[in-house]
Amino acid sequence: MDKMWSGRFSASASSLLDQFNASIMYDRKLYKEDIEGSLAHAAMLAKQGILTTEELVAITNGLNQVLKEIESGEFEWKISDEDLHMGIEKRLTALIGDAGKKLHTARSRNDQVAVDFRRYVLRKNLEIVDAIKAMMQEVLVVAQKHTETLIPGMTHLQHAQPINFGFHLGAYLSMFKRDIERFESSYQRNNVSPLGCAALAGTPHDVDREMTAELLGFESVSVNCLDTVSDRDFALEILFNISTMMMHISRLSEELVLWSSYEFGFVELSDEYSTGSSIMPQKKNPDVPELLRGKTGRVYGSLIGLLTVMKGLPLAYNKDTQEDKEGVFDAVETAEISLEILKEAIKTMEVKADNMESACAVGHLSATDLADYLVEKCGIPFREAHFITGRAVAKGEELHIDLSKMEFKDLKEIDTRINEDVMEYLGLRHSMNARTSQGGTSSERTKEQLEYFKTYLQGEKA
Repeated sequence: MDKMWSGRFSASASSLLDQFNASIMYDRKLYKEDIEGSLAHAAMLAKQGILTTEELVAITNGLNQVLKEIESGEFEWKISDEDLHMGIEKRLTALIGDAGKKLHTARSRNDQVAVDFRRYVLRKNLEIVDAIKAMMQEVLVVAQKHTETLIPGMTHLQHAQPINFGFHLGAYLSMFKRDIERFESSYQRNNVSPLGCAALAGTPHDVDREMTAELLGFESVSVNCLDTVSDRDFALEILFNISTMMMHISRLSEELVLWSSYEFGFVELSDEYSTGSSIMPQKKNPDVPELLRGKTGRVYGSLIGLLTVMKGLPLAYNKDTQEDKEGVFDAVETAEISLEILKEAIKTMEVKADNMESACAVGHLSATDLADYLVEKCGIPFREAHFITGRAVAKGEELHIDLSKMEFKDLKEIDTRINEDVMEYLGLRHSMNARTSQGGTSSERTKEQLEYFKTYLQGEKA
């Protein structure tokens, strides 16, 4: 009967229950948050006269000793202790005696785990933000070098209009900035302290929740204890935020896979971030972006798993929520390594600008420009201009010539209202630079957009 809760039981828990019930082998990741929470709780109890000064000194010294043992690898984690809270408290009591038994006054494991897990998630929100910014910086460096480099802009994965590569990468910078904003918003919204809620209804002890909140870096205390001990919205939010970020990473990864193929030949990934085949010696496989795509599904699974755990739980705490941590831990670790390796893959890849520009001469990318010319210069209604342009494209297909390279005489045959100045409109670079509306792909607008992201990443007001 070595359980701290075993007073009302007449038989020991079975070893099978210990194995099934325990979380200590993974929630021990929260040891630092747990010890910091206990130090704050003890300081508050002493200030409120619930602990003596001598007891506070003993508990503080004992917890610091436990921390040293954990970080040195001396600490013995036992499944029979169920979770890290019990494991640490049991070791503390063994070190300092009865004073250790007083630490849990006015506190439940329900608010204890809520504090530990919430602080871990809050910290990881900010660390992931820093990692996204570091990755974005490398994307920005590449984008700034290629504001003049033409690449086919696509819809439906079909050639649509000529854009520049810096503009294309700027789209991903926009996505990742939104990801940052989600993590920062979650941090602000969930930065409230659960400590002092006890099991579900608060405590009759004269505690100072504001004090422990301040000591632990929370901005405020929670409003309703019944909600607080069972709330896992903060965990769901980080899983959703990581899932959305990984979806963006997966989209970029898909393009890297396509771009690095022989069919596209737009980029070549560094040997450092590629692999070979066990049977085909010529192969250079884009395993990094492929794995990033795959790991996106792994993160989605963690989000759906926790949503499913939470969907039918009555108030307040239920043991089901023990299933909240492993998915979050795994998703956070996946996000961290994914951001790091994507950053390095982008930093070290070779951009094949000539191939990108050559690809723009396939698919009649300046067709919209011909229609715009007919509207602006010839006064032809757009629907009619659209039809005439379609005929021009068909003529190009017949001659096996891209619209941007067709001769004026061939265009004049299609409609006599077309004049020789049309040739300027059909130039691919002219087409790209003609899109000067705010947010457009012209080189000047692209440079503006990249300057915006540069300012943002430098921490200045964008």
